[in-house]
Amino acid sequence: MNFKLILNIAFHLLKARLKQTVVAAVGVTFGIAMFIALVSFMNGLNKMLDGLMLNRTPHILLYNEVKPSENQPLSLSENYKKNANFIHSIKPKDRGKSIYNNMSIILTLKQDKRIIDVAPKVTASVLFNSGTIEISGFVNGIDILAEDKLFKISDYIKEGKVTDLSQVGSIIIGKGLADKMLLSIGDLIKVSTSNGNLASLKIVGISEIGIAEIDNVMSYTSLATAQKIVGQPKNYITDIQVNLYDKETAPAVAKEFKDKFNLDTIDYQTANAQFETGSTIRSIISYSVGVVLLIVAGFGIYNILNMMIYEKMDSIAILKATGFSGSDVKWIFISLSIIIGLAGGLFGLLFGYIFSNIIDVIPFKTTSLPTVKTYPIDYNIIYYVIGITFALCTTIIAGLFPALKASKVDPVEIIRGK
Repeated sequence: MNFKLILNIAFHLLKARLKQTVVAAVGVTFGIAMFIALVSFMNGLNKMLDGLMLNRTPHILLYNEVKPSENQPLSLSENYKKNANFIHSIKPKDRGKSIYNNMSIILTLKQDKRIIDVAPKVTASVLFNSGTIEISGFVNGIDILAEDKLFKISDYIKEGKVTDLSQVGSIIIGKGLADKMLLSIGDLIKVSTSNGNLASLKIVGISEIGIAEIDNVMSYTSLATAQKIVGQPKNYITDIQVNLYDKETAPAVAKEFKDKFNLDTIDYQTANAQFETGSTIRSIISYSVGVVLLIVAGFGIYNILNMMIYEKMDSIAILKATGFSGSDVKWIFISLSIIIGLAGGLFGLLFGYIFSNIIDVIPFKTTSLPTVKTYPIDYNIIYYVIGITFALCTTIIAGLFPALKASKVDPVEIIRGK
């Protein structure tokens, strides 16, 4: 088999049907370009949302859920209903949010080789007050070093430093909260809790996570300061955050910790189930649309090669009569489809990159995501590899059936017919 001669014949056949060849190649180019642009945009969007949401969520959270104590003063079991009069509207007793024996639990968790690190936290709902403005929100009392190691909160501090929280009576507030209350670094803000505690804290930083609903209500302070605000002792902890080396094991490990420490637990997959479902659906849609476009382009190549075979029956007969085998003829038409797929695929990669760049500079402004200025794009080379590979596979398959048909042409019957 002379591959050089086969390629030469294939190029001549392409030139003879240049307009149809260009149409087929353009179909592949359009399919690849749209595939890359869609996948790059959807995965860029997913990564952006991952950074805003999932990266801020611990793999496992240990806490005490707000619910009444299991042992209430008066039980309503069947044993009492026949022999007692009941008082209605019984008030439940909250068992409290505090995690008891938390130091022992944290020490045990830190010795677990599956765990990157542990970050204790105190969360409390509060009222922020500045002048005549009152805004309800939350205070997060954090272990500064552990929190920064696990969640990189220093990346979200737009003014000041997270280490400044080590000062007693200091706080970092969200940008939305600062804008609403006209506050800046160095100002004082009053914080009051539901039990009547009041504290004046010095603002040492402004944070901006990028989600308005969080930036409008969230603040950070040290563990010690948060414990003073809520009027609790130094061993008061409401949450224990855990990050794992293998986060995919989080659901199983969370269940293990729940049984082991008798605490409520939630893993990041459960906490963000709706969000992850949306990301998965967006990815499936983008890949599906791209694949459909390429399949449509493949049908176009199939039709063009099929028509070319009917129009070139006499040429095929002459080739076979002059010594070309059925395998040679087959490879001529497979070469046609490979050339179309390769040319269309390479141009598709180029235009896909151009379209991605265009999307990347389109302004995107929304009050809910103030840090996002343009549409997100993920320039991962794997999308381009998938695109060119699928283009070649589609076009080869599309050209294979006409090629097999051409290889079975009987030159004697064609020449007799002529």
